[in-house]
Amino acid sequence: MRTSTDIAVIGAGPYGLSIGAHLHARGADVRVIGHPMQTWLTETPKGMMLKSDGFASNIADAEGQFTLARFCADHQIPYQDLGLPVKVETFCEYGLEFQQRFVPILERQKLVGLEPAPAGFALTLDSGEEFTARRVVLALGISYFRYMPPELAHLPAELVTHSAEHQEVDEFKGREVAVLGAGASATNLATLFNESGAAVQLITRRREIEIHTLMRLPRPLIDRIRAPLSPLGPSWRSKFCTDAPLLFHFLPQYKRLRIVRNHLGPAAGWFMRDKLIGKFPMLLGYRIAAAKLRPNARVELQLAGHDGSARSVTVDHVACGTGFRVDLSKIACLGEAVRAQIRTEAATPILSSRFESSVPGLYFTGPASANSFGPMFRFACGAKFTARRLARHLVPRPARRDLHEIEAAAPLVAGNLAERAGTG
Repeated sequence: MRTSTDIAVIGAGPYGLSIGAHLHARGADVRVIGHPMQTWLTETPKGMMLKSDGFASNIADAEGQFTLARFCADHQIPYQDLGLPVKVETFCEYGLEFQQRFVPILERQKLVGLEPAPAGFALTLDSGEEFTARRVVLALGISYFRYMPPELAHLPAELVTHSAEHQEVDEFKGREVAVLGAGASATNLATLFNESGAAVQLITRRREIEIHTLMRLPRPLIDRIRAPLSPLGPSWRSKFCTDAPLLFHFLPQYKRLRIVRNHLGPAAGWFMRDKLIGKFPMLLGYRIAAAKLRPNARVELQLAGHDGSARSVTVDHVACGTGFRVDLSKIACLGEAVRAQIRTEAATPILSSRFESSVPGLYFTGPASANSFGPMFRFACGAKFTARRLARHLVPRPARRDLHEIEAAAPLVAGNLAERAGTG
């Protein structure tokens, strides 16, 4: 017999946890399903630093009290709002403690099926459990959306990998590795390969590696006027994207897509300069024209330069730091009956101002919402706005005369949650 719930939140990264925390604070009948901080714990290289500043790396509780700064102070971890990179290990520990505090009833399972049902949706978990939910919030993060150049698709998986597959790199000591890409993932991974003793080359279509500059701290008045600070960095355009996501939502579609595509392109954090410059070869301004499998399980990359030049590189392994591209066709748990009803633009869902797709009751957040609300939603800093707006929409504050009804129902809701925690 299927159980039912009002709201199911799928995902337990910064967005799923923030949304879950806000819904719990409003007394919602909600199930939060996912493994806490899974992408960060299992698909991010150890030793990596976040490109986002400390003040822009918060997960959002309803009261806005449990910030990364608060967590670091409690655990005596060095922290600064600006000028001190955040270790990925610190961010993961913060997320896990956030979950324990604000989403303690978390069902560590995976959604494998989402189909329409008479009163909403039918969900199937990897445990075999089936239940229904009137509304579903997909906070899936980036795990589904790895992008790799199609020129490499025919090569064996053991010779070509995505950066998300490299939590450890020690096994590549003494081997020749090519890293593709110019952004944070590629540059971080290349330096980790180099530091582990691999012979690494960084190959990028861009003609130069962009490395952010360290802000003058404290920031002079003229800097604050010319480039006001935002969670996306200092600039008026970034300030608009972080402070006015609803206004961004109502921009013409072509403008939204252009801004999301071009704003904050691939770049390394300022703290990477000394680890990158002069440390290993970089082939800049080259694209992959073809790739061939060579004897002894090696890969030959044939490169074409912007200037018409050509060259080849033969290595033991190719690691793609080529990022992520949202594409709904890659979300395997979406049933075809649901997927067919979702209106899209550039392979991403078209969303209302409340994150609702064209399928009533189905919501998308995080990177899948960036084309609708702006580049901020590719990063953890977009979780605060998302959680607040969704929670207010999904569970409106009751009129004063209805408070006694909620108080009477609270023991039943708590009992249901406790029962689910025991069976999840």
